[in-house]
Amino acid sequence: MNRLHAEHGGPDGGPPITHDFSTNASPLGPPPALLSAVQQADRRAYPDPHYAALRQRLGQAHGVPADRVLPTAGGAEGIRRLTGAAQRAGRVEVWVPQPGFGDYADAARALGLAARPYAEAAEIRPAAPALVWICEPCNPTGDSVQAWPDLAGHFVAVDRAYEPLRLQGDTPALPAGAWQLICPNKALGLTGVRAGYLIAPGDGAVAEHAWALAPSWVLSAEGVALLMHWPDDATTAWLAEARSQLRDWTAHQRALLAGLGWMQRPSCTHFWLARPPRPDTAARLRERGIRVRDAESFGLPGWVRVSAQPPAAQQALQQALLEIESEDA
Repeated sequence: MNRLHAEHGGPDGGPPITHDFSTNASPLGPPPALLSAVQQADRRAYPDPHYAALRQRLGQAHGVPADRVLPTAGGAEGIRRLTGAAQRAGRVEVWVPQPGFGDYADAARALGLAARPYAEAAEIRPAAPALVWICEPCNPTGDSVQAWPDLAGHFVAVDRAYEPLRLQGDTPALPAGAWQLICPNKALGLTGVRAGYLIAPGDGAVAEHAWALAPSWVLSAEGVALLMHWPDDATTAWLAEARSQLRDWTAHQRALLAGLGWMQRPSCTHFWLARPPRPDTAARLRERGIRVRDAESFGLPGWVRVSAQPPAAQQALQQALLEIESEDA
């Protein structure tokens, strides 16, 4: 059976990966207390299907009532569910960032909705009731929205998966009445634990639609444990230290690539778009056990997305690139 779906940066069936520059998850892993809680989660019993204690905890952290917090099985499931709720509420268009995460458009097309790409926020001009996805900061570019368009009368959903990994600049104020999608596992380096949540604005009817579209249990015991510890002071402090380390690694890696002739776009995160001088660089690195994210699936042939990695990985990348350069000399 054929199935249209977005290309992701997970396992590719190739040789073992020694150094993975393709992932935009944090390379620093999770804070110890949170990891311990996930590992010790009680798998012997079902979680509370209403997730009452979790929703109360997250609601308090965000300053919203608990009934506005909707747990999701990660970001992709949250995107699908909110798109379905928007359709039930009469939305017929879905505006998606391009380049951007492919699941926004996939979810729209799966429901027969028109997917409208945009490169800049100013290009968003819905001609019909719409759901508008904004990724802030944006994957794969690391760009930050400079100004929100006037989208009164439409559903706006802000994907904030990479907000904890913002290394530069301030967080822009959210548009009034926007939905938020929070996905902590990228910042925590725990992408295998599928856990996130939506924060609904004041529209109770759409929140009820989104809740009704969820299965009986959205989160596993591990997902509940991760989200319960997400607002902890210890987690917040650990993330601040992680961002400081990532700033140093990012600066060093950018300098390394610049010295080898790579074009690089600006970014406010630890991942960014780059263009190597040789179009086959990604494939030749992969042969050496080093992976970068080919950006062709984002509509950017010749470009790759890279993320800052520890010094040992950067040294291996530099050595591999020098070998490739030498082979072509």
